[in-house]
Amino acid sequence: MAHKQFFTGEPAQIRPRKLVQGLVFDFDNTLARLNKPLDELMNMGAQTAVAYMRSTGMTDLPDEISEHLVEARIFAETKSDDEQEEHTADDTLSFLLQFVGYPASRMNEEVLRRAVDLFYAPEMTAWEPMPGAIDLLQQLRGEGFPLAVIANYASDRIFQRIIDYTGLRAYLDVCLSSAAVEWRKPEKEIYDAVLKRWNAEPYELVCVGDSLKHDVAGGQEIGALTVHCRMIPLAEDQRLVDSIKPDAVIEKLSELPSLIEKWC
Repeated sequence: MAHKQFFTGEPAQIRPRKLVQGLVFDFDNTLARLNKPLDELMNMGAQTAVAYMRSTGMTDLPDEISEHLVEARIFAETKSDDEQEEHTADDTLSFLLQFVGYPASRMNEEVLRRAVDLFYAPEMTAWEPMPGAIDLLQQLRGEGFPLAVIANYASDRIFQRIIDYTGLRAYLDVCLSSAAVEWRKPEKEIYDAVLKRWNAEPYELVCVGDSLKHDVAGGQEIGALTVHCRMIPLAEDQRLVDSIKPDAVIEKLSELPSLIEKWC
């Protein structure tokens, strides 16, 4: 059989593909921080939310309902973390009201939704970019890297407003909260949307965050490179330092670009 010529001329030049195709950041204590204590913000928001609910006719709420609202949020966050499935802020308020004996038949969905927004409002406006965060995102975006934020957060609509308020959205291709997909980090399913959007393999991502349990372990779960940020250390990380080892550790965000350059 005659030899068939499958190729013509010189081989085409294949465009180099960087090892790092994109970066996935955590939000809190990685790209942004609170400028007031969280306890103070939650108590303030709870009082405002309860006052609003009473103004709509929910006058028979227990006197201690604002304290219960804060406690319910903390309990729901702990339960979500244990189960790796998000219990949303809207559901938490609804369950709390039923628990204290308020009839479900008298609950107005729009009123409860507004109450949740008011509960989180002081916190929403207390977030500010971490030092160097905007410069970092500008630099990475300018170098052609797609950037994402994936955060464990109990309300997606509030999380999206926070992203807008902090001015981060202009630099981000994906802004995803656990409330939108129900999965929480470190579950690998929460990364699927980013991988599909970027048509990337897991090992082509760099996951950056302050939590060994959520951010580093989550990145390792999918096979990504991982960077542990220690600008605001987490107490729970102390018991995990021997079992969860990131690929790199940084003390400030300005250290990240040189790492990415080395890995590329």
